[in-house]
Amino acid sequence: MARMVQCVVLKREAPGLDAPTHPGELGQRIYENVSDEGWKKWLEHLTMVVNENGLNTADPKTLEIIEAHMRGFFFQEGQFSGDGGFRPPRAKK
Repeated sequence: MARMVQCVVLKREAPGLDAPTHPGELGQRIYENVSDEGWKKWLEHLTMVVNENGLNTADPKTLEIIEAHMRGFFFQEGQFSGDGGFRPPRAKK
């Protein structure tokens, strides 16, 4: 039987992650409060964050930016919200 969590992304109880997916205190907090489905939503959002900000994931400074976005996405902390603020451009008429 899957471990259940009250997911902060889905706003409901759902099957939790099998193991922490990020190191440290933030990783433990995510493990305790984010479902497997909620983590998948984060990975989709992360792709947008990396592309929009032109981040180089090999650069150690990038981790700080990603963690700031993680705190905003999961816990509404800091200046980054879960919606990402991205709006696709409208089609030209």
